[in-house]
Amino acid sequence: MLNFKHLSYFHAVAKAGAINRAAEKLHLTPQTLSGQLTLFEQRLGVALFRRTGRRLELTDAGRLAMSYADEIFQVGSELEEMLRNRHGERPFLFKVGIADVVPKSIAYRLLAPALALPDPVRMVCREDKFERLLAELAIHHLDMVLADKPLPPGIDVKGYSHRLGECGLTFFATPGLTAKLDGDFPRLLDGAPLLIPGEDSAMRAPLLRWLGGQNIFPHLVGEFDDGALMKSFGHAGAGVFPAPTAIAAEVAAQYGVVPLGCTEAIKERFFLITAERKISHPAALAVSEAAHHGLFTKPVKA
Repeated sequence: MLNFKHLSYFHAVAKAGAINRAAEKLHLTPQTLSGQLTLFEQRLGVALFRRTGRRLELTDAGRLAMSYADEIFQVGSELEEMLRNRHGERPFLFKVGIADVVPKSIAYRLLAPALALPDPVRMVCREDKFERLLAELAIHHLDMVLADKPLPPGIDVKGYSHRLGECGLTFFATPGLTAKLDGDFPRLLDGAPLLIPGEDSAMRAPLLRWLGGQNIFPHLVGEFDDGALMKSFGHAGAGVFPAPTAIAAEVAAQYGVVPLGCTEAIKERFFLITAERKISHPAALAVSEAAHHGLFTKPVKA
């Protein structure tokens, strides 16, 4: 039988990323905690961690164990809460995977309607690489995945892509940088410092093709897997950066930048991916319906 104390130690170390930090939180010595982890791995017959420099990283088996541990301890917390408040209605769980290239503002606005349902919802959001989220969806550890591209053809995962919507792209810069740019949009991008999304983003390739087709050759000063980090660099004046037109007003207000212009020639698309052909989870249905009737200026049929 599984030793739940060992599982809790494993969970704490995986969260902390290092034995010393986890031991401090657990009020144990690092030697004691390390010994307990070794016993746990021996009991399971697999290695859960690999050492990378001074940090511990999860192996494939460790990531699988972590996904189960998260769920086990979450259910335990829910049980404790329900026992303390026996008259409360049990919320239903909504487990969402969010591809790390999806802008945080888009993710929030797409998912917020799920929390407005009449029945209580407990949402669990996990951000990761698209491929890892699909693996979690395949073993039903997630109810849906939110991504900027559909399920790739030929992938060994049973799933279905539901298009939520699409929008054009707006380019932003600080007022100081804007004053230094010559010409009208989009010509003002020629030679301008530009920040672009990383290789995992579905928008990157169309963006570069569009620039080339316009004979515009900006100075690429940064590539970012994290869209929020790209915007922070843009806020600091490091360069012009793109963002979905659907959140243009929010980006301008939050980062103190001004829109230089927008194009509908580049479309950023967003998809809800589920394990079943027809969306059945009430919260996922709420996400889909709200996206088609609110967030995007040009809704797209699923």
